[in-house]
Amino acid sequence: MSEGQRPPKAFVIDEPEEKTKSDEPKRKPRAITGITFEPEIDEGELIVMPPTPLPSPRSIRWGSILIGALFTLVTLWAGLAITQLIEDYFARAPALGWIALGVATIAGLAALAIILREVWALARLRRIEHIQTDAAHAINTDDAAAAKRAVSQLQSLYAGRADAALGLKELKQYDADIMDGRDRMRLAERHLVEWRDGEAHRIIAHAARRITFLTTVAPTPALDILFVAAQNLRMMRELATLYGGRPSTLATIRLARMVISHLAVTGGIALSDNLIQHVVGKGLLGRLSARFGEGAVNGILTARVGLAARDVCRPIPQETSAKETLGSLMKELVSSAEGQKPE
Repeated sequence: MSEGQRPPKAFVIDEPEEKTKSDEPKRKPRAITGITFEPEIDEGELIVMPPTPLPSPRSIRWGSILIGALFTLVTLWAGLAITQLIEDYFARAPALGWIALGVATIAGLAALAIILREVWALARLRRIEHIQTDAAHAINTDDAAAAKRAVSQLQSLYAGRADAALGLKELKQYDADIMDGRDRMRLAERHLVEWRDGEAHRIIAHAARRITFLTTVAPTPALDILFVAAQNLRMMRELATLYGGRPSTLATIRLARMVISHLAVTGGIALSDNLIQHVVGKGLLGRLSARFGEGAVNGILTARVGLAARDVCRPIPQETSAKETLGSLMKELVSSAEGQKPE
């Protein structure tokens, strides 16, 4: 190799490329948490909402503490008084003491049975709330697991009822089938719940008509209030029994609170005269007598309370398009009142 010549070398020639995102330093992968995805819902699909639960108190309820303390004191006082009474009877004659002890035992057993019945009724009402939540979630999101859970609880709720035996038998045939959550809930609704809506309509309409006529013949407004309150509580108990509840005294009070809460959320308790005339027919209430007009208004309000009670007691929430409207009940009620109007 002569002087002045360079020794051969190998070169790698890269074509110039524009800087892209791939040239940027790569980050290490990391987990991203806290992201939730909303279920995809068609625009024309209706969302089923369960009845609004009662708000849970966050502060100390001193009123409940006071009532509980007073109830405990009264119970202790009653127990001590009964004990002293039995001892006095034993001091007078052993036979009288044993008789008093037997009567006190029977009274204690009856009180225990009443307490257990109240607890069972409240637990059954709570179970219906859980079924409503799972059923609404299954219908809205097509969740198969929630649907199976809701159907299983629904079968347990209606087990042992003669009016649900055929529906439970037909529904059990589909337990092992693979189907969407929404379809499973609709199947359970058709076999166990849907046919009860007609009976619920009869209960609500009968209570509304009864209140209409009782308000008409009641001599004083005070009796009107008593009639309306008693008939509304009776209607709630019948609806709860129809849909699977076993309402007792405390369960009926809690059910009434749930119905009032549902009405407050939906805004259905306020019915103006314009709305009544729009649905029933303008001037129809004016053709009725004054007492029948007042009775018709009370009956319409009772019908609204009945529809709210049905929504609260129904284990599977109903779609808005399938719900019975207040208009049909109002027309039926006012038509009945107009037919009974004295000449």
